Amino acid sequence: MRKINISQIDTLFANGNYPIEFLFYYKGRLKTKRIRSALTKLSSDFWPLFGEYKSGIIYFDNYSENECFDEEVVDQEFDAAETNINIYMKYARINPSDMKKLFYLKIIQYRNGTILIPKMNHLAGDGYSYFYFLSTLSAVSRNMFIPFKTNLTRSLYRPHHQRTILKEFLFTESILKPFRHSDQFTIEFEEIPRQDVWIAIKDVASKFNCRISTNDVLSALAIKKSVKLQKEYFGDNVQLTIPIDVRRQINEYGQKYFGNGIMLKVINFKTKYIENSSANEIAIEIRKSMPSVSKDAYIKYLEELEAIITAGQTDKLKPFDPRQGCLVTNLSKLPVDRLNFGMGNPDLIFPLTIEKKSTAILADKDNFLLRFAY
Repeated sequence: MRKINISQIDTLFANGNYPIEFLFYYKGRLKTKRIRSALTKLSSDFWPLFGEYKSGIIYFDNYSENECFDEEVVDQEFDAAETNINIYMKYARINPSDMKKLFYLKIIQYRNGTILIPKMNHLAGDGYSYFYFLSTLSAVSRNMFIPFKTNLTRSLYRPHHQRTILKEFLFTESILKPFRHSDQFTIEFEEIPRQDVWIAIKDVASKFNCRISTNDVLSALAIKKSVKLQKEYFGDNVQLTIPIDVRRQINEYGQKYFGNGIMLKVINFKTKYIENSSANEIAIEIRKSMPSVSKDAYIKYLEELEAIITAGQTDKLKPFDPRQGCLVTNLSKLPVDRLNFGMGNPDLIFPLTIEKKSTAILADKDNFLLRFAY
């Protein structure tokens, strides 16, 4: 049996909060025998995904397909043009809510293609880890019956799981409030041309001699729209929470770290400031507020989480407080070109993880798409 202590940042998701789940539609019929075989092989490399969690520790004994995989054949066609809310309502409950393991893959074969719905408990890893695994799964699936290619792929993409390498940690809390999901929300989209974002970045550089990023601009637009939609909920103050991936700055993690390699930056604003300021002005404030990520700074962040746990304030162990503000997650750089299971890249990608008071940043070739849930 393998086992590993969860990290300080993992504790934010120890009650099943915010599972990561997408729907991928392929017009071609995927060869699921290859996917099933690839899952079996990769279960030893990505073993925490196929383990169970209990009182601060992820345990893995062996891979059991019936606890992680299901396939269904449907004698009808998948409607890729269906409304977003209808796709969400139809598929958001396909996977079990009480997964025995930390990962589950549902495949549905339609007359006009295949949909994959991989669901990962956020305790197992972040969005980077989710797509890291799926990219590896697709590569191994394509080469499943070419042994040397399969072995080479596994060797190149084999992750490491040293979750407490920066600071030893043992989480013993076992009583956490269970995650409760609400279907009562509205989904709204706003399209932002990429060209408009580039113009905003150049404008700020020219007028304010300040460098801002694409994420700064989109986060500013997101918080401004969120306040407009939900002002009555936030009061005089509003918080913007942005996840930051720290793998590149923390050598001990690196690009092969499988887990939650993030820190959550909370930026406090006055609601009136958001209402009365331009998106460019807000973007500048976001940039000024972003932390300099280093090993020392991240260890301090982990120590702050430990202090919350030591004080018994487990109610604060959550990514953000929807009563105080909103979470903005940038999904615009999804590795679509690495999700080819043998029939090309997906023809539709739809994120099924939707939380109230959150905004997801999506993208296509010409536009960014802000998806608001409130």
